[in-house]
Amino acid sequence: MRLLTLSYPPYLIVLIEHLRVKLRDGNFLVRHRVHSVDFTRDRQLTFPLLMLFILQQTVKSIQRHLHEFLDELAGGQLFEPLTSGAVTHARAKLKESAFIELNTDCVLPTVYRSERPVRRWREHRLVGVDSSLIRLPDSAELGQVFGWKKAVNQHGAAGTRYPEGRLSVLYDLLNRIGWDVRLEPSTVSEVPLAREQLSGLQPNDVVIHDRGFTGYLFLAAIFARQAHFIARCSNSSFLMANQLFRLNRANQSPVVWLYASGAQKAECQRLGLPLKLQVRFVSLRLPTGELEVLATSLLDEVLYPTLEFLTVYHWRWGHETFHLMLKSRLELERFSGRTLEAVRQDVQAALLLANLESVLTQPAQSALDHQPADHQARQVNRANAYHALKDQLLELLYQDIPAPIVLAQLTELFKASPVAIRPTRKKTDRRRPSLHRSNNFQKRLKKMVF
Repeated sequence: MRLLTLSYPPYLIVLIEHLRVKLRDGNFLVRHRVHSVDFTRDRQLTFPLLMLFILQQTVKSIQRHLHEFLDELAGGQLFEPLTSGAVTHARAKLKESAFIELNTDCVLPTVYRSERPVRRWREHRLVGVDSSLIRLPDSAELGQVFGWKKAVNQHGAAGTRYPEGRLSVLYDLLNRIGWDVRLEPSTVSEVPLAREQLSGLQPNDVVIHDRGFTGYLFLAAIFARQAHFIARCSNSSFLMANQLFRLNRANQSPVVWLYASGAQKAECQRLGLPLKLQVRFVSLRLPTGELEVLATSLLDEVLYPTLEFLTVYHWRWGHETFHLMLKSRLELERFSGRTLEAVRQDVQAALLLANLESVLTQPAQSALDHQPADHQARQVNRANAYHALKDQLLELLYQDIPAPIVLAQLTELFKASPVAIRPTRKKTDRRRPSLHRSNNFQKRLKKMVF
């Protein structure tokens, strides 16, 4: 076997060691157990092992996953088998806040360390905010908390129902890092939910969002935090946006004042928001020929050229693919439990796992970026990366293997089967697949990891 002796950025070693120490910290356990007597008895599924078991986010059955997990811990020796019920009882003692603390105290500080290269646009962090509806397990407890959604088809009501939630994520678009995720009933409006998440913003951040969020109160909430916004407008959002749509002319950039309406003034005063905003409206022509109008608080035409907004707003697409990754690659809707706490644990664990993948694949991506100029640009295959990360999770965060050795193994796996980057590839019109073909894809062809 070839011995890998690669060097890695010190911040990655620090991150892994910090996570290992945190998982074994008695004070960490006390903060995130439900009752004071939980995790005090000698069990096979200890507090750190339970967290890693959940963090693997497997799509296998709980029983099969449990057997493989315990077999790896036993190192080929005989082990005492456990039932899936043992997992259910153990995770009832664990709070979702454990995964949140690992993300906020370990991963996020590592991402934004001064010695780590952080992608920015003109010294701004670009932050996306968006939500997605998610199907939850069919249980009475979840139905009571989140409400029921009736299933319909082309003939109307299908006679079945399921609980439905709204998943809202605050997301660093250029660095592929999730800052905050909330799971609420689908009846909760996405705009007030996103407004609560803005507490994670720092001055000079730029929030990029779609048309559903472009209202005065939301823009004012961003401005009140000394941050900026780039918001896509509909033709019914603001008067100036409507005028630009009617003119149908690209590369216009008027700056106007927006005022809170009579109905909004009381809410602005209650929340401490400004009653007027100076906003620049930018009209752009999309490759499809459609006119797009953006509203932004970045007023300087010289510092922020009009045509550059076409590229900047396109980066918001990374947020859409993040939701797709959660639902498709990680199969988040295949929750590993049917209780409220289990569902919330899975959601927070998925965000933590996604962030770890983004941080740990950086050395592999850097190696791919430094290929000879005559080679086609390539990027890490994220499906393979998630599979490798889940498979090596115990070695990474639990076992006493030196962090550089585990990182070397992971990096070699991350670099395998890279995906070609084709930025000039044109989108072609495709026929909508039949229900039969779609069902066949979902059951037999769709790639899932671990």
